[in-house]
Amino acid sequence: MIPCDKKWNVFGSLVLRLVKGQKILSVVTVAASVSFVGMMAAGTAVAQSVPPVVAPEPVEGIGGGESSQPSKPTPGAPVIREILVEGTQRIEQSTVLSYINMQPGDPLVASNVNKALKTLFSTGLFADVSIEQRGLDLVVKVVENPIINRIAFEGNKRLKDEILETEVQLRPRVVYTRTRVQNDVKRLLEVYRRSGRFATRIEPKIIQLPQNRVDLAFEIEEGPATGVHKISFIGNRFSSDSALKDEIITKESRWYRFFDNSDTYDPDKLTFDRELLRRYYLASGFADFRVDSAVAELSEDRTGFFITYTLQEGERYSLGKFDVVSKIRGVEAEPLREIVELEEGDWYNADLIDDTVLKLTDAAGDQGYAFVEVRPIIDRDRENKVINVTFELNDGPKVYVERIEIRGNVRTLDKVVRREFLLVEGDAFNSAKLRRSKERIRDLGFFKAVEVNNLPGSAPDSTIVEVDIEEQSTGELSVGAGVSSSAGLLGEISLRERNFLGKGQDLYLATSIGTSKTAFDVRFTEPYFLDKQLAATVAAFHKQIDNQDSTSSDLKQTGMELRLGYNITPVWRQSVRYRLEEQEIEDVDSNASTFIRAAENRKDIISSVGQTIAYDTRNSRIDPTDGFIVSMDNDYAGVGGDIYKLDTILSGSYYYSFSKEWVLKTSATAGYRVNIDDPYMVPGLGITMRGFETNGVGPRDRSTSDFLGGNTTAVGTVELRFPLGLPDEFGISGSVYTDVGTVYDFEQTDSTVDDDASIRNSIGFGVNWKSPFGPIRVDLAQALLKEDYDKTEFFSFNFGTRF
Repeated sequence: MIPCDKKWNVFGSLVLRLVKGQKILSVVTVAASVSFVGMMAAGTAVAQSVPPVVAPEPVEGIGGGESSQPSKPTPGAPVIREILVEGTQRIEQSTVLSYINMQPGDPLVASNVNKALKTLFSTGLFADVSIEQRGLDLVVKVVENPIINRIAFEGNKRLKDEILETEVQLRPRVVYTRTRVQNDVKRLLEVYRRSGRFATRIEPKIIQLPQNRVDLAFEIEEGPATGVHKISFIGNRFSSDSALKDEIITKESRWYRFFDNSDTYDPDKLTFDRELLRRYYLASGFADFRVDSAVAELSEDRTGFFITYTLQEGERYSLGKFDVVSKIRGVEAEPLREIVELEEGDWYNADLIDDTVLKLTDAAGDQGYAFVEVRPIIDRDRENKVINVTFELNDGPKVYVERIEIRGNVRTLDKVVRREFLLVEGDAFNSAKLRRSKERIRDLGFFKAVEVNNLPGSAPDSTIVEVDIEEQSTGELSVGAGVSSSAGLLGEISLRERNFLGKGQDLYLATSIGTSKTAFDVRFTEPYFLDKQLAATVAAFHKQIDNQDSTSSDLKQTGMELRLGYNITPVWRQSVRYRLEEQEIEDVDSNASTFIRAAENRKDIISSVGQTIAYDTRNSRIDPTDGFIVSMDNDYAGVGGDIYKLDTILSGSYYYSFSKEWVLKTSATAGYRVNIDDPYMVPGLGITMRGFETNGVGPRDRSTSDFLGGNTTAVGTVELRFPLGLPDEFGISGSVYTDVGTVYDFEQTDSTVDDDASIRNSIGFGVNWKSPFGPIRVDLAQALLKEDYDKTEFFSFNFGTRF
């Protein structure tokens, strides 16, 4: 603080200099300096709250500018004798001096002092800064911002500390500033909003510690999840509100949605829902469809949102004429027309158009034309509501893959990713192959996120493919439990590593214990054996199966298997195998069939080779809704060992979807066994038919009712799966079915065995539930055609889960 008399003395000296003819600039400069000092001395300011000092307007364009350099010396201006720094604790005085850009001998100019003040505040190192004049000395007083000792989160239950720590920019041993804390609070609130909690409140608090340190605590009141009270649609005529709600991933809040967060509002979900609605309408013939707006309004109590979509459906178009035109020399259009699976008169479907573009691109590539661009030309006939499509093949730009760069893989080896690429360095660039390569990498299941982009290369005709991946855990430890009407209770513990040592290898160990079965399995798979697309598997197993209910005996199997699988084409796959096992029938009941008692305590070594070849066009291997699969299995036992037999099984399934949820499945399986040296080997082949117990159909000992099995089997199924009118997130569907089958040919001619080739038939109704605890299926089936010795079963269920 400059005393009042000091101020008047300074003012008097100024007047005296003015009278003596000093320049006006000197008066203005010193006066500004005195005013600035007086202002700063009037009180201590807080960081970012001190108003910047505005220097007086320069006279005749000299001095007072905003240049980073000190103002030019003014004749007659006071000169700084010494610069003193006070208040520093951690920060060196030399550091402070380096920021103010002034030094002894410089003129004492207000604009330079103002710039020094702004610079010191902008460093973020100080909570308060003041500059004052003591005679000809300049004194810089600073109050350092504290250093953060520790950051803590209190009250957070829904989001873990690890997630919140990644969002805040402040860290321990970083300078604390109020602005940084406020920015971090905004980031944390945004994280909670993305998780659907818009009522979250966050209050930062600091705890003072010695040596100018603080602990920073974010006190969080998460509040309830902000759900979705109602979803409305305006402008929809073709589809009802309920149908459109099924297409989007955001759902209305209901009591039964406690297993997922689909009813939690998320702006990103809203954006994706707009795209889902667009795809739905474009696939249904509405080529002019658009979403005008998607508005989410928060309720007054901040507990939920009201979401309203405004749609413009437009007219519905059907497919008119379509054609394929080739403008590439050597590529004939006529053979390519056969690839197009569009039908004139069908409703326009943008998805089918995209699929056709990919098929034509692949077909041209198979003919050796890598640089092909297929462009669908859409011709709308608005009057007749018809869309004509012409697929035009043009020469694409000749671009080659310069190199493939893989980033983000810490554990996974580069070659594991590279071998999934359908492109290699030097190949002609093909966008369709690049998309399929991305899908193949994702299907590995090793990565949380996969991004594949192509960038310009070092030359105009080259491109660089960049692969950015984010790894995820590939180890699995699961504990399972299950129960079924046929197998009883079952418990399982398994350990699996799907990316063993980062080489993409699969290691699996499992043990299961149940009321009717005990098993131990070890399996190791190398998906690229000898660096070829050969999946090689080595497996060992031990099984103890309780068959007392069906064959009055137990079956023990111990052995190993070698398997090699490979793709012949994208739809043809074959695998070959060798299996060596020891099989023993034990604990035979004294009242068991004479055929079973004859095999008691007999240890047979079975050495067999086999193969499976399959043609698979299904759209999904887990839950198919379209396509078919046909396969043939052959197993020959007799490559050494004690048993000589040949098993052949032919099977096929066909899937057809009437709509998204109505799926028709037809399947058939036929098997035949040739027992070369032991025609009465038990158990023989059997089948599974709903409405009958396990091993309830087939040859049976008349006196003991023990199942003996047969050498010839056949079973067919027709099943229709449909929704039950419940919300999709329930995961509950129904099915009606009929099973037809037979098992016969035990090769025993005496009257002690019931063996009939008659057809058995059953009809039934089933309920499937994809529950959070695992899949559950309940069947009610009635046997219509059966033999007196068959064992029927009206009710059956299966349940299994892993934790």
